[in-house]
Amino acid sequence: MTAAGLGPGEFAWAAGIEDTCVYPPEHFAMADLDEYDLTDHTGNWRDDLLAVRDLGATVLRYGVNWPLVHTAPGVFDWSMLDERLRFASEKLGLTVIADLVHYGTPTWLRASFADALYPQAVAEFAGAFAARYRGVVDHVTPLNEPLTTASFCGLRGVWPPSLTGWDGWTAVTLGVVEGMAETIRAVRAANPDAVVVHVEASSLYRTDDPGLAEHAALLESVGMLPTDLLLGRVDASHPLHAWLREQGADPERLKRLTVAPPTVDLLGVNYYPDLSPRTLVQHGDEVAQVATNRWSDGLADSLRAFSARYGLPMLITETSIEGDDEVRSAWLDDSVRSIGELRAEGLDIRGYTWWPVFDFVDWSYASGGRNVEEFVVDDDIVAARQHSGDGAQDGRRAKTPFLRRMGVIRLDEQEDGRLARVTTAAAELYARLAAQPEGDRTGTEVADELAS
Repeated sequence: MTAAGLGPGEFAWAAGIEDTCVYPPEHFAMADLDEYDLTDHTGNWRDDLLAVRDLGATVLRYGVNWPLVHTAPGVFDWSMLDERLRFASEKLGLTVIADLVHYGTPTWLRASFADALYPQAVAEFAGAFAARYRGVVDHVTPLNEPLTTASFCGLRGVWPPSLTGWDGWTAVTLGVVEGMAETIRAVRAANPDAVVVHVEASSLYRTDDPGLAEHAALLESVGMLPTDLLLGRVDASHPLHAWLREQGADPERLKRLTVAPPTVDLLGVNYYPDLSPRTLVQHGDEVAQVATNRWSDGLADSLRAFSARYGLPMLITETSIEGDDEVRSAWLDDSVRSIGELRAEGLDIRGYTWWPVFDFVDWSYASGGRNVEEFVVDDDIVAARQHSGDGAQDGRRAKTPFLRRMGVIRLDEQEDGRLARVTTAAAELYARLAAQPEGDRTGTEVADELAS
């Protein structure tokens, strides 16, 4: 079963609200990172969902705040979701793709994604969610971007469980993959009509340094590894099977993942033209990643690679660009045209999601302004964020230096700290594109009409 607009030959316009939700256990030195709170969506959710509808989107990617809903093993607080999900689905007619896990776990899972109880815990939540909202929300993403989750939580120690190195990456990845597999089984058992949308980040690496070519190739291969593991493809013949063993993966654990693997219905691809492609450079004793804008060429390369490898129907589950109205409008126009051209080639692409629909607060906010990204961030930006709380009488850290200008709706910080919503020219363009009747047409006609 698929929603209107997500079936074969169809094309849906979607929007997503940034929903990163990381609540660290008491023993972890980090502030809470809840984008719904930071962007004032918690108090403004009704108007925000109306804004998504008014843009002309028919599909909404929406996070369900697992750390706050699953308050203890077997204990759930559905009050927030009951109100919001029914409003989005029943009042506004939006097809909701529920983002079950977005980088954070309940605090009672002391080791987060590396906790031995994690796979069963997330499956318990997923099954309860699917049963409760069957017919209201039938589309689910088991976990957003396993690759990014493993980077922040397992490779670089930014978020719980704060592991580091490739052995930490492997520990988190295996936990995440086992959790996704158990989630899919629990969801399908509770709701046979469920549509599973697996969402992964694009992984594009280049280098002009011959000495870093092997490392760039490893990073690109690793980018496909979580999905390969989920789909049961990593047996002894897999090119990275031995590498995983070297990073501490238990061979029996790897073998279990190849037995009766779950299936996914749609593959969601996340791509940012100025962030997803990276160039590797030697920076002293370390290898640094420099975000490199490859515009729509990178988008096409990523989608072709996912299509060739997995042969699944796809949708763009996240894309946007940081910049002024002109830059964002240009990316919207060119990326939509590129997708039309790829569909003309025969790629099964069923939707386009602008994410985030409004600006969001940079993740460094929860870390005192220090850069938490994989890639290099300008020193002036880091300094401005670190000093954003200087002189504040109430100790409040100003959000303006942290606001990422990636939404079609802009957030402007007011004197009282509230964030006003401001519609941009990019929003008007999105609405115009979404209003164009595309029907079941494909080919160059779609490419021209979608981007005209």
